[in-house]
Amino acid sequence: MKFARATYWLAAIYGILVLLPGFFLEDQFSRTSPPALTHPEFYYGFYGSALVWQFAFILIARDPVRYRPLMLVSVLEKAGFFFACLWLWSSGRLEMTGPFYGSLIDGLLMILFAIAWVRTPSDDRA
Repeated sequence: MKFARATYWLAAIYGILVLLPGFFLEDQFSRTSPPALTHPEFYYGFYGSALVWQFAFILIARDPVRYRPLMLVSVLEKAGFFFACLWLWSSGRLEMTGPFYGSLIDGLLMILFAIAWVRTPSDDRA
């Protein structure tokens, strides 16, 4: 359980530190020509939902056995961004820049979350 706790705390802290500044950077995306940000609802929706997941990671870190089923969902959460960016990069639609490298970190966390799930005992009290 130490591995799961450490992994999820690390992911939550990293995620909060990386995502919070994004709420204040919309103007930078809007100033490019043509504007890179034409749908602010997608922008804030992404940052909002990603930030909420960091609080789910804190929940899992506090009691890995109880929230073990949520670990599998967290693997899927990381897989979504990782595989989308990998596919976009392989099709020439995403350059090797910040988002691509961020997706590699999500891919690593996806693997660590899966390992944490395997190493965490199930709660058989039910």
